[in-house]
Amino acid sequence: MTRGGHDLWRPTSGCGPACLPVPGQVPAVSAARWTGRLAAGLGMLLVGVGLAALLPLLPARERRTMIRGWAWATARALGVRLVARGRLPRQPALLVANHASWLDALAVLAVAPACLVAKSDIRAWPVIGRLAGAAGAVFVDRTRPRDLPGAVARMAAALRAGRPVAVFPEGTTWCGSTTGCRPVGGFRPAAFQAAIDVGVPVVPLRLGYRCATTEATTTAAFLGDETLWRSLRRVLAARELEVSVVATAALHPTRDTDRGALARAAEAAVRLPPARPPRPPVPAPRPVRPILPGGTLDLAT
Repeated sequence: MTRGGHDLWRPTSGCGPACLPVPGQVPAVSAARWTGRLAAGLGMLLVGVGLAALLPLLPARERRTMIRGWAWATARALGVRLVARGRLPRQPALLVANHASWLDALAVLAVAPACLVAKSDIRAWPVIGRLAGAAGAVFVDRTRPRDLPGAVARMAAALRAGRPVAVFPEGTTWCGSTTGCRPVGGFRPAAFQAAIDVGVPVVPLRLGYRCATTEATTTAAFLGDETLWRSLRRVLAARELEVSVVATAALHPTRDTDRGALARAAEAAVRLPPARPPRPPVPAPRPVRPILPGGTLDLAT
């Protein structure tokens, strides 16, 4: 998440404060609504405490329903509108997405309650760490590269058990708006090996953020050395913040598929900008009857 040189195991982006919107650039809500969102978000965290204790006791289908409902309700409590497009396969799949914010995880879980692949630091986060663990998250310790094969094996085990797995293969957050900030190396290929080993499809998810009148925004981005609280305050203040989750066409690897090529294909699908809807046809001008001497202009149709 911080700036730095290229590291194959611990990727970094070139993002910093300059990638974030300047004060006043994004339409903001009133102080009363900001406070209400904060209270609602804290309430959903308390719900998450109970949910973390309940999830291990629930059957798989009810567990997925509860996770999806909690993620959607939490996003709404924070003032974030979720828009989902595309169709996910019925069978277990490896879901891979671009990464800009801590909100990405909520958006993915609201669409597909999958086992998230997360850095081990998140395990220590209050409530969120417990909830992620109860939901079957696969934690990866980026300080110990030797643990990578074990993490891939745990992803494969979840897929074999019939559970979808979601991963952010860029390995770090970045603004998504400036090419120079993109993490060097793009999508890391290791996680894709789990889909190859189990023989499940890979579904690239394209995440994007809009805010009120702007086409795209970095309001929700979690960049540089900023704290989670600072990023949260910016999200709470934004008016009409929207996150879209677009499921693109599934990729179907075989046992001899090269994981690097699979990662590049998935990244290309995520990077491809969505097609603009066609403009409505411009109606032909209505014929106007000529004004005759002594007559009137008739515009009746």
